[in-house]
Amino acid sequence: MRLYTVHLRRHGLDPDRDLVAVKEGFCWPAFFFSVLWALGNGLWQVGLALLVAQAAIGGAIALLGLDPLSQAAASLGMAVIVGMLANDLRRWTLGRRGFDEAAVVAGGDADAALGRFLEDTPRLAADLRP
Repeated sequence: MRLYTVHLRRHGLDPDRDLVAVKEGFCWPAFFFSVLWALGNGLWQVGLALLVAQAAIGGAIALLGLDPLSQAAASLGMAVIVGMLANDLRRWTLGRRGFDEAAVVAGGDADAALGRFLEDTPRLAADLRP
């Protein structure tokens, strides 16, 4: 079982848009595809910041004339940092969009975690439109 934070935007209560589960921990898709992952999740500012950071690291590598092993280490280090911070950046973006963190729930996947959250909050589940 994994832990998920459930984020809720109270106005409207459309289950497809106003209820989001974000996994705690490392994000492998962000590790491998940082900018594409950010843009695919609608994290426009994060995607732009990652693009700028990667360009800055590429520029620093070229300016310093690092050997291939050092280049790989710098790129791998950037990817690890992005993977570790990705879900936190997603939570930050949700907060900026008006979502409140409603609960921390355990589940096998995001849908199971949302289902468990709705089981624990029947009044909220009754307000959701199918």
